Amino acid sequence: MAIKRRSFLKLTGLTLLGSTISGIVGNLLTRGEVKAKGYTLPPEALVGKRWAMVIDVKKCKEARATCGTKCIEVCHALHNVPSISDKKREIKWIWEDTFEHAFPEQAEKYLEEFFHGTPFLLLCNQCDNPPCVRVCPTRATFKREDGIVMMDFHRCIGCRFCMAACPFGARSFNWFDPRPYIKKVNPEYPTRMKGVVEKCLFCYERLAQGKIPACVEACPEKALIFGDLADENSEVSKILKERVAIRRKAELGTRPSVFYLIG
Repeated sequence: MAIKRRSFLKLTGLTLLGSTISGIVGNLLTRGEVKAKGYTLPPEALVGKRWAMVIDVKKCKEARATCGTKCIEVCHALHNVPSISDKKREIKWIWEDTFEHAFPEQAEKYLEEFFHGTPFLLLCNQCDNPPCVRVCPTRATFKREDGIVMMDFHRCIGCRFCMAACPFGARSFNWFDPRPYIKKVNPEYPTRMKGVVEKCLFCYERLAQGKIPACVEACPEKALIFGDLADENSEVSKILKERVAIRRKAELGTRPSVFYLIG
């Protein structure tokens, strides 16, 4: 599939068409990029210099009794993420894993005991220095001015270089047509096709509407906090100054924008 689509791109110049479509569908550009390209964001759009998410691990664990995995369910429903039982072929934008798997570099005896049985929410880390962007040959993966690492589904040729470069396993590949595995299609968000990579995009389409990410809004315990890390007065900036937080594989230098409060 990837080879055929790559040939098609070369023959027809679909890359240019994909660039145009992606600018129209969902207003995925930042205000500065939009102005330069001739598009207009609505006045209610949320604008930031570096969007980030903070996950309060204790609150998240306590909320399981009342909400289960509502944040995951809402995200996947809104973004037409297929429900595939085969773990080797599943598509996931947000998922749960153990502390030992999420933070192998932090896995020392006392932390492991403290967080034993604690589910950690995982998603694309929206890295400030994303290796996935550097390896993408078609620029289907790119970083916006506000820090969101985007996926242009129209330009993706299925080479999976981005998946190999991502140290967090945050990307999924559609080995077959995912649409038959979507329980109820949300007509307001595009479905994908076979041979395309996808991941969490920090709900860029909701930001354009002045809304926060769906997972954050869905959390009944407010365990997920979203805001502009570059704004010292934002809630995420204030809480990171007051509480102890860790990031996944921070030693790799990707500078993740997802933080986990552990103290």
